[in-house]
Amino acid sequence: MAGRSSRRVPAIRRLQASLRKPLIKKLTDTVAEEAAKHPDKPIEVWATDEHRLGLKPIHRRVWAPIGERPIALGHHRYEWLYVTGFVAPASGETVWYLSNGIDKPFFAKLLAAFARETGAGRERIIILQLDNAGWHGPENLPVPDGIRLIYQPPRSPELQPAERLWPLVDEPLVNKHFETIDHLDGAVATRCCTLQQDHSTVKNHTNFHWWPKTINPS
Repeated sequence: MAGRSSRRVPAIRRLQASLRKPLIKKLTDTVAEEAAKHPDKPIEVWATDEHRLGLKPIHRRVWAPIGERPIALGHHRYEWLYVTGFVAPASGETVWYLSNGIDKPFFAKLLAAFARETGAGRERIIILQLDNAGWHGPENLPVPDGIRLIYQPPRSPELQPAERLWPLVDEPLVNKHFETIDHLDGAVATRCCTLQQDHSTVKNHTNFHWWPKTINPS
């Protein structure tokens, strides 16, 4: 079994590289195109993703004395909230939204809010990488001025920097019991505010070595 597993690793890496190469080209070409059209504005590459959290507890292993079993309180209930994170890996800047659901009309409103908050179009041009979730699809999705959408290859979460945000978001929620969805909402909101100020930690987790750098006006 060990031999089979070791043989699979190079194959997985080759597959990842084959998916990454066309994405890098697409991002790089789009950056160059937008820089030529907007020489007076910074061109930044961002990423976005969604994360579902709920009253079903998040459990992780913890250290405990030998012979003692650690206890984590939990009460499984199926109420959910969604965290939508936008991240600029090159700088660690983030924008966060919490909601109790997600669909295409709501995602369109999030895009509009994101554009307003970041000054997309007025102050900078944002190229936004996202996955192929149904509500992300280009059909009937209004895209604000100053934002270009780039879709990553299907089934390639390892190419999505925003996926690296979720362990950071989950950190203060692990092995905790929340009485209501409002209590969870408050804890997640506090965590997102903390991460919004911590550009260094976010950058260290999301800035892939191949991620395009910001192009500043010459």
